[in-house]
Amino acid sequence: MTDQFFGLFNRFHASALHVLTTPLIDIELYMSSALGLAVNKIWCFIPKTSILCLDFLVVRMSPSIALSDRPREDAHIEQPDVDDVEPNPDGGYGWVVIVVCFIHTFWQNAWTGSWGILQVALLKTTLRGSSSSTVSFIGALGIALSCALGIFTIRFARIIGARWTSLIGILLYSISNIVSAWAVSNVGALFIACGFMYGLGACLMYTMSNSLPIQWFSTKLGTANGIVKLGGGIGATVMAIVTSVLTDKLGIVWTFRIFGLLSLVTGVPPAFFIRERVSSQRSFEIDWSLFKNVAFSFLFASGVVGVFSIYAPPFFLPAVTASLGFSDWVSAGVVACFNACMAIGRLTSGFACDRFGSMNVLLLTMAVNAVTMFAIWSFASTLAVLIVFSVINGLANGSFFVALPTAVGRLAGERRGAGAVSIALTGWAPGLLVGNPIAGFLIDATGASSSHSIVPYRPAIFYVAGTAVLSLTFVVAARLSVDGRVARKL
Repeated sequence: MTDQFFGLFNRFHASALHVLTTPLIDIELYMSSALGLAVNKIWCFIPKTSILCLDFLVVRMSPSIALSDRPREDAHIEQPDVDDVEPNPDGGYGWVVIVVCFIHTFWQNAWTGSWGILQVALLKTTLRGSSSSTVSFIGALGIALSCALGIFTIRFARIIGARWTSLIGILLYSISNIVSAWAVSNVGALFIACGFMYGLGACLMYTMSNSLPIQWFSTKLGTANGIVKLGGGIGATVMAIVTSVLTDKLGIVWTFRIFGLLSLVTGVPPAFFIRERVSSQRSFEIDWSLFKNVAFSFLFASGVVGVFSIYAPPFFLPAVTASLGFSDWVSAGVVACFNACMAIGRLTSGFACDRFGSMNVLLLTMAVNAVTMFAIWSFASTLAVLIVFSVINGLANGSFFVALPTAVGRLAGERRGAGAVSIALTGWAPGLLVGNPIAGFLIDATGASSSHSIVPYRPAIFYVAGTAVLSLTFVVAARLSVDGRVARKL
């Protein structure tokens, strides 16, 4: 029954998408669509073997047909793209590229993981007259742009290559922090420096860090992605503690300056070691026909909804701990614990993706994410419960950033993988842009910041937990659309 349902859904989905994208489709796809329609009309009058032959012909005529649109027995999610000519080396110089991506992801997530602390420092000092939702929106804009410009970055990389794209990214990132030091008293200037400039620089680095491993790794893609994202976890953990010390001892201005100078010194030289195994013209392409793949569409939807819940804990844990009466040092420690567990989750989920399948890991990740928010965070009135939440949710939270890109990359294959991941990450932008501000609005509306209880925070917690449940639903649908057998590695 499951196979029949998804078979019918797959036909409807592909037909609807064809109507919407007809002006963009080339003559070859017109021919294949016409032939597919003819087969649909006469299939009942032709022997089964002939139907299979014609169906095979339709698949071969259109090189952009998605993997799940082929016969089910050939649609194994873990197989590489059939257009790959040379197998991935699964190592070699690829490990050097992974180290560079590790460093750049370190700095990109160092800012993200520390923004909650920077936000509190700004509200206590230079922006005391501003609301938490407004300042939260500055960080949300930067994080949203780091994904929203992913498709632009892929097209940009096709022109100048991955090395120069990453180099420009780390330079923009460093400059944005240095400029932010002169903009700490002006909300509008912070939107430009922390929002737009950081977002653009981070997007150039982040897109390349998600795309380059696909060129070098296949069976070890999960491990490679896990190591790259481990850099982000370490950056968020270490720099959260460093940021707390710097804002306390030196102030917010020098904190931004140190961020910029350190990233400039440690991030620029490694960028020159980036090497592409496949030319930019071949590897960095956007193929919109991926949306004909039902599994890809569901994975895309799970990411679009899931990010509404992903960044809420590191952004608002400092505010929660402060409301419960704990010191700034305790707040920084809770955030550091969360970020450390995120780092562990990123690394271990990479190995798990290679061992058990990336879709299976993603499904478990979103399930744990939803349960911990409903069952633990909403009742976290003591430090012990907050730490338990930080550990478990941090592990699941970190796994999301590895499992989803790995699942998408394996589904699309090497040739289309970079573009597929960029499309998926671009879909995160709405959630990154408005997800935390909505939570911040709910916190302001309930007066939670001035309370001494977890209860006023529950509307915001239930809101982000609900988005996690919806994301989980899409992951389950993607998993079942590929194979209904629960025990299979996918």
